[in-house]
Amino acid sequence: MTQLGFQSTLKLPYEAALEKVTEALKAEGFGVLTSIDVKDTMKKKLDADFRKYTILGACNPPLANKALTARPDVGLLLPCNVIVYEEGDATVVNIIDPMSMTTLIQDPTLEEVAEEARQRLKRVSEAIQK
Repeated sequence: MTQLGFQSTLKLPYEAALEKVTEALKAEGFGVLTSIDVKDTMKKKLDADFRKYTILGACNPPLANKALTARPDVGLLLPCNVIVYEEGDATVVNIIDPMSMTTLIQDPTLEEVAEEARQRLKRVSEAIQK
């Protein structure tokens, strides 16, 4: 299976891992625009029990501006998603690799932006493992 992102398994409680990844994103210039509590949504919409699972929509405004200026329809691929979920006694954090999306759009300007975002998000992945 093709890796879409940078995955880390942390020996931290879910809430602590969620806080740690949010702080690491902030340190790399990303804000969290959206936070979807999948467990809560599944319960409300389907009355289904689900593990603790959150989808964060992370955005670095200068990079988003460059990408959207170059190609407005790239907004379909934004923001950069980060998933955080419980897995037994650990928490999994998976951060999208923006370069995985460049296969959809062949544009040198966007590849440049995606590479910069990739480097920043890779540093986030490395920082949360410390």
